[in-house]
Amino acid sequence: MSQLLPLFNSVGPEQFTATVCQVAPYFSTIHPLVTVLRPGYAEATVPLRREVTNHLGTMHAIALCNAAELVGGTMTDASVPTGWRWIPKGMTVEYLAKVKTDIRAVADGSAIDWHQTGDVVVPVEAFDASGQKVFTARITMNVKAA
Repeated sequence: MSQLLPLFNSVGPEQFTATVCQVAPYFSTIHPLVTVLRPGYAEATVPLRREVTNHLGTMHAIALCNAAELVGGTMTDASVPTGWRWIPKGMTVEYLAKVKTDIRAVADGSAIDWHQTGDVVVPVEAFDASGQKVFTARITMNVKAA
């Protein structure tokens, strides 16, 4: 089991997110809140703020990618066997709609065999405030046994 999952369970979403943003400061640029974390699943919200908008006033593509890597990475960490390592290797994304609201990013790895090594593809989806899917990502994680 990862160190992140017991931390999330012991300190709660706000303090957990603050800690993750201290360890990986770039995540703090989107002001996320990791709301759910368990093996095979993670969810976070990201508010629409001027600092994460593009020239159209909608959420910037890279802010969406940042949210995807946050939920994909924390979910992977909570899912791999104790002592295993992982690192993002690549990401393929689709921008499905302009984002004019806060978003909810979801990494669902419940169908992944977390005892495999090598490249593992983690699916992520993001939804706007109305529940419309606005973004998808497939993050290739390189997973290794210790």
